[in-house]
Amino acid sequence: MAEKTKCIPSHIPNDEDIQKENIRCLTTIGHFGFECLPYQLVNRSIHQGFSFNILCVGETGIGKSTLINTLFNTNLKDKKSSHFYSNVGLKIQTCELQESKVQLKLTVVKTVGYGDQINKEASYQPVVDYIDAQFEAFLQEELRIKRSFFEYHDTRVHVCLYFISPTGHSLKSLDLLTMKSIDSKVNIIPLIAKADTISKNDLQKFKSKIMNELISNNIQIYQFPSDDETTVQANSSTGVLPFAVVGSIDEVKVGKRMVRGRHYPWGILQVENENHCDFVKLRDMLLCTNMEDLKDQTHFYHYECYRCRKLQKMGFTDVGPDNQPVSFQEIYEAKRQEFYDQCQREEKQLKHRFMQRVKEKETTLKDAEKELQDKFEHLKRFQQEEIIKLEGERRKLEEEIIDFCKTKAASENVQAQLCANMRKDKERKK
Repeated sequence: MAEKTKCIPSHIPNDEDIQKENIRCLTTIGHFGFECLPYQLVNRSIHQGFSFNILCVGETGIGKSTLINTLFNTNLKDKKSSHFYSNVGLKIQTCELQESKVQLKLTVVKTVGYGDQINKEASYQPVVDYIDAQFEAFLQEELRIKRSFFEYHDTRVHVCLYFISPTGHSLKSLDLLTMKSIDSKVNIIPLIAKADTISKNDLQKFKSKIMNELISNNIQIYQFPSDDETTVQANSSTGVLPFAVVGSIDEVKVGKRMVRGRHYPWGILQVENENHCDFVKLRDMLLCTNMEDLKDQTHFYHYECYRCRKLQKMGFTDVGPDNQPVSFQEIYEAKRQEFYDQCQREEKQLKHRFMQRVKEKETTLKDAEKELQDKFEHLKRFQQEEIIKLEGERRKLEEEIIDFCKTKAASENVQAQLCANMRKDKERKK
């Protein structure tokens, strides 16, 4: 029979406590090995690989592809988008990246034709539909009897990089409407694209104005975690939001070294220089520090909210009318019985409507049959009258024929007699 294990207290009492309570404390002998659990998780995660899904929302030509290529130091082959799309679309690209021994499956979803239409009322709807579709696909996978999460590619959007035009004035109505529609569904990180087109003073004013507009419109953006000691220092610069970024995969020569940047007539802008733009801050916060937190927020908050709304819409609940816990089986049976009763009611209604339609059709057919019968009788009487009339005319014609024949025979006899008399008179004269 196995012995019952005792829980070892994490707090080690000092000598005074031992003397006061008269407790004999025994030190553990040997090595248990569960301190290696973190290393097991790390090795398993490295073996399985990681995935990260980014949604880029912004106008055509604002630099979405360039920034993604700069972030991951890759070149996602992409054709230049046109400004003449009638509707907003989404372009999905997936690639496999590797850094040291860590493999990352990156999925980038970019808007196409966003903000190019004259009527921008429904420009945000394809973005909302795509986010909900990924949540729905994951929920359907969860509800399956045989689930395959090890092989399932999670396509839920972990972060939305919202690109703001560097106007220097304020957010557009489309920006506010779109972010308000998706702030409860995805982690939003606002970016000021092509920040090198604004001076430093105007850029700071533009940032303050954007944050004030987001707060006044009650738009929730991603809050960098501040409760973890390992990330507090890294996330302490969240005051720079929205990030003013510049992207470039071209290398320019600065002194004796090559750096990524842009060469202008007035000088060189270095992408990885924090005095020039916030690209490094964005990369560190997005990839180095908070990538796992973004995925956790997506799963434990945004997806849970969607799942809760979906199940409540289907009629499922955790407690009954008496505020007592209700099992899923009970709810399922109740919904099944309710659905069965509803089907029975609808079946009776359909049968009743069917019988009414049959009776109406029978009445219509009987009326049509009676009408046809009356018409037939009328035509039959008319035909009989015509037959009688024709029979009378036929008899009259036959009588006329007989009279004519008699008259003809009499005239022929008279003519023959006259001819005979004329011959006799000729013979006498001779």
